[in-house]
Amino acid sequence: MSNILDRIDSPVDVKKLSMTELEALAEEIRERLIVGVSKTGGHIGPNLGVVELTLAMHYVFDTPKDSFIFDVSHQAYVHKLLTGRRELFHTIRQPGGLNGFMLRTESVHDSYGAGHAGTALSAALGMAVARDMSGGNENIVALAGDAAFTNGISFEALNNIAAQTKRLIIVLNDNAWSIDKNVGAIAEYFHKIVTNPTMSSLHDRAADLLEKYGGKTVRHVARKAEEAAKGLIGPGMLFEEFGLSYYGPVDGHNLPLLIETFKFLKTQNKPVILHAITQKGKGFQPALEKQKKFHGLGPYDAETGETKSAGQKTYSEIFAESLTRLANGNDKVVAITAAMPNGTALDLFRPHHPNRYFDVGIAEEHAVIFAAGMATKGYKPFCAIYSTFLQRAFDQIVHDVCLQNLPVVFCMDRGGLSGDDGPTHHGLFDISYLRGVPNLIHMVPKDEDELSDMMYTAMLHEGPSAIRYPRGTGPGTPVKDKPVEIAIGKAEVIQDGADIAIFGLGAMLPDALRLAEMLTAEGFSAAVINPRFAKPIDRECVAEYGSKCGLVISLEDHVLAGGFGSAVLETINELELSVPMVRIGWPDAFIEHGKVEALRAKYGLTAEAALAKARPYLVAMENKRMALR
Repeated sequence: MSNILDRIDSPVDVKKLSMTELEALAEEIRERLIVGVSKTGGHIGPNLGVVELTLAMHYVFDTPKDSFIFDVSHQAYVHKLLTGRRELFHTIRQPGGLNGFMLRTESVHDSYGAGHAGTALSAALGMAVARDMSGGNENIVALAGDAAFTNGISFEALNNIAAQTKRLIIVLNDNAWSIDKNVGAIAEYFHKIVTNPTMSSLHDRAADLLEKYGGKTVRHVARKAEEAAKGLIGPGMLFEEFGLSYYGPVDGHNLPLLIETFKFLKTQNKPVILHAITQKGKGFQPALEKQKKFHGLGPYDAETGETKSAGQKTYSEIFAESLTRLANGNDKVVAITAAMPNGTALDLFRPHHPNRYFDVGIAEEHAVIFAAGMATKGYKPFCAIYSTFLQRAFDQIVHDVCLQNLPVVFCMDRGGLSGDDGPTHHGLFDISYLRGVPNLIHMVPKDEDELSDMMYTAMLHEGPSAIRYPRGTGPGTPVKDKPVEIAIGKAEVIQDGADIAIFGLGAMLPDALRLAEMLTAEGFSAAVINPRFAKPIDRECVAEYGSKCGLVISLEDHVLAGGFGSAVLETINELELSVPMVRIGWPDAFIEHGKVEALRAKYGLTAEAALAKARPYLVAMENKRMALR
């Protein structure tokens, strides 16, 4: 049997295939996805769900002249396989390999880079308006999952589309899931459309006619479907009210129907939206049975779908267990997530306190203001949002929480490098974007037990607070049964020393200890400090060691610009100390995807790199010693 996928070097090759070959190609792609992603890890469920949609889009449209914008773009693996990257697919999410998301620098077929939800409609509208202004005729197609429509940015775009362009195609990929089951009124609205028996019957008949006749009949059926939809759902459907012509719902796995529909939509001189019903994980039974797990995961067994058990609990799991214990003893503790119950591990909290668990959908800005509202009524909201996603709610943190000094706790998972997910998901900026905001305290634990203590401290604190912790597991420190309160702004001295003071923030503390061992071996007395707080800085600690030591070194899993080391340096300056300082952290660049340890070695976030950077000061200190002898 011929392998059709191995003959696809560009979208031009897709257009040469018969319908029988296209359907066979769809199955080959599924097999390639299941086997390939089992070795690298990645977003297998979403990609299995868009195989036919992506094939139909490439069959009808012409990239790179036409532009495809994938919301989040974690479902662009099929697109990559069809656009000249097939032979590199085994490198996806691997060091030096293909990125797990759309990346403009990777291919001319990737018209827009993404990694966060809700951006596709705005970007597509911008492209469409630019095309109109330039007198172009290319097609702009945005594919967004139903979860993306719980994001406010999507509705800001919808509010402008009809007024600003006459040609734009939006594909609503409706599978009822993001990472977890979609929630809220929008999800319920889509569900009502899909489950309306009259609508289903109408579109079954429409699909039959589309497949049988095509051409003018397509236009007639689509118009009748449009008119019927308006009457069935209410006095004007949601998208119609925004000025978009709505078509669907259609079977998102029916290739002939999708191709004929896209051919029709291509001729429309108006903004249109196609509502396609897909099945997340289609073709892989484990992914169908456990859609939440198979949204995105590490390597797995391609036959059974089984993954290796990590054994040790992750920081996320420690967070959820600690929050559950706090909620057991305090009925004002509530948990809030923005469509990430699994990623933040709040799905472990939910069964214990279902009435104090809130998933607001992909709506980080709303999550923060919602938390602020609850805080005004005496509640203690713990808002669990990845560091990289909390960037979206910066104004709400400043204006709604910190300005009013409300006791909201921001629990920032993935604080630091996020490895294989790459620059869209690295949490490398939160200290910089938060430490300039008044009233907020910012904590960074050295281990799992200290995370629990910091959560307890945040619960007792009467103002806003943030806690950043890394992806994955920590050192494995057991968590006490009862957490203890930490004095605000007080660092912990791990070991004393008189020559060099090393401040190792959070996950970098092990490297600080290793650096101290190296320095000791060279005859230097090194102090190691666990700062605990990125804000406020322990001024007394900095004053003590900055006065008696000849060098201060800081290590952080964060960008250097405006980070923890900057805060220590500012403190040294304010205290008018003359001690030199070496700062270790990420450079002023977006860091690629890869293995954390390898990237740290590449960019100099290691004890060895710190020693090398400190070497000139050590030589000067040794020369000074020799002169005094």
